[in-house]
Amino acid sequence: MNTTLETTANPRPEDLTYLSERLTAFNDGDVGTSERQALAVFVRDEDGAVVAGISGYTAWDWLYVQWLWVDERLRGQHMAGTMLDAAEQEAVARGCNNAWIDTFNPNAAKVYQRQGYETFGTLADFPVSRSRIFLQKKLVG
Repeated sequence: MNTTLETTANPRPEDLTYLSERLTAFNDGDVGTSERQALAVFVRDEDGAVVAGISGYTAWDWLYVQWLWVDERLRGQHMAGTMLDAAEQEAVARGCNNAWIDTFNPNAAKVYQRQGYETFGTLADFPVSRSRIFLQKKLVG
């Protein structure tokens, strides 16, 4: 088989879909179906605009919080904790036992630790002069 190596900043969507499908099929055969399902929590103002939110997913009985953002006007009001509680409750309802999140913001890490998350790893200089902090939490048991 002749092959070529391509590096691109603009991958074709159909190539990414194919890659995702192939990896999913491999993982399903290797460790079982992930049953991946999106999970989002939004806080909206009186006009319906998003002023805080979480986006992530559940898979293999874990909740992964990919994005968590709170508008500056709502910071310091425990909004992150309220949203995490809602996401965790939904994750438990879906059969999840654990959750994980990562950040390179030390203030965010403190918020997550107050919510019961514990650091399980760090990646130094990601980005430069910061560390990416990986945290996890046992949701049940």
